[in-house]
Amino acid sequence: MTTDLTIDHATSDDLEAVTDLWVQLARSQREFDSAVRAEANRELMRETLAAHRVADGLLVARVADAIVGFASVSLERGSLELERTRGTLSNLYVDPAYRDRGIGSALLEAATAELESKGAEVLLLEVMAQNEDARRFYRTHGYESYRVAMKRSLEEPAAGTDTDTETDREALERNSGTETDTHSKEDC
Repeated sequence: MTTDLTIDHATSDDLEAVTDLWVQLARSQREFDSAVRAEANRELMRETLAAHRVADGLLVARVADAIVGFASVSLERGSLELERTRGTLSNLYVDPAYRDRGIGSALLEAATAELESKGAEVLLLEVMAQNEDARRFYRTHGYESYRVAMKRSLEEPAAGTDTDTETDREALERNSGTETDTHSKEDC
């Protein structure tokens, strides 16, 4: 653990540095097939991070007064009634030059404490399936798979399926406009 490490709530003066770190994070996630465009989303993320800051949900890791990592958290707000209050860790990132010093663990601990203080009973997060280092980090801290997201390219027919059949078209027409929460992040 880095001895001169501090974890604080971000200030408005920290937003540019944190936004720069978010851009680094988004760029690095492209390696794991993320579709998020880093620079194109800079301003939107600056606004999003500012909203997290106002809600005391933006934490920064400092080493010798330099911001070297951040975490953003919030309580889940949705339209469905839930049995427990869920907190969400939307971002956790440490500058690669400062990794393997316990900074990520300290940020995760602080994020967890922040959400617990707001009444969260469980903490949810997402990680790129191909990012084995991140998955290992979270497993080491007691996290386990909760839900699995799946994808496929729509540029080619799905393997093992016939092209559009009359039955498929009828089912699609019959179910269009029908709401379901089987893919919603708000289900339990």
